[in-house]
Amino acid sequence: MWATAVGVARVRALESEREDALFRDPLAHAFAAAGGLWPSSPPPDGEAARRRRLAVSHSIVIRTKFLDDLLREAAASGVRQVVLLGAGMDSRAFRMDWPEGTRLFEVDTAEPLDFKASVLCRERAVARCERITVAVDLREDWPGALAAAGHDPAAPTVWIAEGLLIYLPEDAVDLLLARIGARSAAGSLLGLTLGSRGVIERFGADAAPGSAASMWVSEMPDDPVGWLAGHGWEATGHTLRRRAAAYGRPFSTSPRHEERAGGLISAVRR
Repeated sequence: MWATAVGVARVRALESEREDALFRDPLAHAFAAAGGLWPSSPPPDGEAARRRRLAVSHSIVIRTKFLDDLLREAAASGVRQVVLLGAGMDSRAFRMDWPEGTRLFEVDTAEPLDFKASVLCRERAVARCERITVAVDLREDWPGALAAAGHDPAAPTVWIAEGLLIYLPEDAVDLLLARIGARSAAGSLLGLTLGSRGVIERFGADAAPGSAASMWVSEMPDDPVGWLAGHGWEATGHTLRRRAAAYGRPFSTSPRHEERAGGLISAVRR
């Protein structure tokens, strides 16, 4: 599944080339090129496939901007621990400005972290905070591995699960949230992306084997805010469409049905 992270890097690289880019990710091009997705990858077959691909790419851009803003707000509020779950080719440790004393943990399996390390070495990239990689499968004892790497559960943490939960079955999502909660001091923050209702039917039904959409298994619950309250979080849900409009990047197509808030989540631990 980690190869999909290279595809996300390609989307971020393309966004970074725009004059009106919502963010700049200088390393994204290097990740995409090393993964064989630059300068271009094979185009999708048919107009419907092209539209779906554009919609997914647009969503990646909007969620990246949303979580960037959340991380800046967390840093401004004094949070100095960041945990990226399923970090993939995330380069926030390198592309964002971090206050002194920030520790950023990247949790993922060894394969993507090793691939990433080779690219970072070749690019001579220098992190702007203390960056700590934690090689562990999220289906295993990742809290233990995170603790061994130096994460302090007594201090507030900002947790990011970007483009991750859609690949996990519901019971695994609930377990992940329980484990996050057990290591979250009061004042911790949480940023999540959730698959909107119906997205698997729309995108996954005829997805090519091995593609990202073919591996999607879970969508957001009927009441994301209530669901997170049950896990101890005071959450606010947003729709991708409304966030896109707020960023000056409205979706070009009309929604097929009313979208429920919850595709993008920000939450605080009380």
